[in-house]
Amino acid sequence: MTAPHALITGASIAGLSAAWWLRRIGWDVTVVERSPAFRDGGQNVDVRGIAREVLDRMALTDAIRAKNTTETGTVIVDAHDKVIAELPSDGPDGATAELEVLRGDFARAILESLPAGVRFVYGEAVAEVDESREDRVSIVTEGGERLDAALLVVAEGVRSRTRDLLFAASEVDADPLGITMAFGTIPRTADDDDRWRWYNAVGGRQVHLRPDPYGTTRAILSYAGDDGLAERDRDDALRVLRERYADAGWQAPRVLDGFESSDDVYIDELTQIRMPGWHRGRVCVIGDAAWCVTPMGGGGSSLALTGGYVLAAFLSQIDGPLDRDRLDEALTSFDGWMRPLVDQIQGIPRGMLRLAYPHTRLGLAARGVLMKAMTAPPLSHLAARFGQVADTDQKLPTLRERAA
Repeated sequence: MTAPHALITGASIAGLSAAWWLRRIGWDVTVVERSPAFRDGGQNVDVRGIAREVLDRMALTDAIRAKNTTETGTVIVDAHDKVIAELPSDGPDGATAELEVLRGDFARAILESLPAGVRFVYGEAVAEVDESREDRVSIVTEGGERLDAALLVVAEGVRSRTRDLLFAASEVDADPLGITMAFGTIPRTADDDDRWRWYNAVGGRQVHLRPDPYGTTRAILSYAGDDGLAERDRDDALRVLRERYADAGWQAPRVLDGFESSDDVYIDELTQIRMPGWHRGRVCVIGDAAWCVTPMGGGGSSLALTGGYVLAAFLSQIDGPLDRDRLDEALTSFDGWMRPLVDQIQGIPRGMLRLAYPHTRLGLAARGVLMKAMTAPPLSHLAARFGQVADTDQKLPTLRERAA
């Protein structure tokens, strides 16, 4: 009997997790990635909640722990680097998680452990999708290659072009949070330590410094505002950031200087993605393309890892030919299992955003008082709950492994 073929677009955590598990249930797998090669680098992500069990089942927990960022805790500081509050970091799901890792290191660990036989097509993107056949879905890449599959898994980013080819705008609710973030790697200094240091300035501005395992520091400039910075070219964007952060204080000048020579500066305007359903016919959407929760919600990498397993598990339970009805039943079960997890994280109260990005000195002072109260007994256990994302009482569905 011929093995079914899965075509996956996107080679980051969601796509690689799906490839890993689909191969384990005996499917042939092809991954199409727009970038010309595997993408290393990126900022901190973590493994939380039910995703730790998925990681254990992949036998990758020790590998991820070995790639730990070296971050040991999270503190909020003032302009003089004095600690105002320390966020709970005890247990596996603190502000700094037990399994804290850079995105590229996490993805590479999955890549290097993939079962044999996964084919990669780098430097290509989807130009056309043909859903006219009952027994297959076909794509044509921008380079002209045609690929047929029993299932197309769209595992791209928040602004997925393939998703937008397939689903109408009315089916994809792109909800901007009004927050802009600029990420980059800068030189480490002797004053940097093993903590995530988080600074707020008036005007809804934040500066973050986080250690990495490579002798450099990961920096973030984040502010309340959606002014199209991500669409500007690099030089213009850095100029705008210098103007916006000119009087921010603390280590803002250092970060801005570091971004000038950094080769991995990335700017994003945070947008959540909500879809009423993540599948149609022989197409399924997972990861940020399906349910982007943004760094404000947290847990995106955990959802991505878990989604790959859950998808493969329900597909593995199909008995008989992989016709549209059986496939639809499996994908509907996937939707139903993942939905509560996603809804839990996406429900960020907009009041939390205002609290995180105060604009006035009075608002900044009030936030400082609240943070001190929330991170000290008897209220510290409430603050700790914010790290408990991707957590569920649901048991992972049974996955039936088959020889590839």
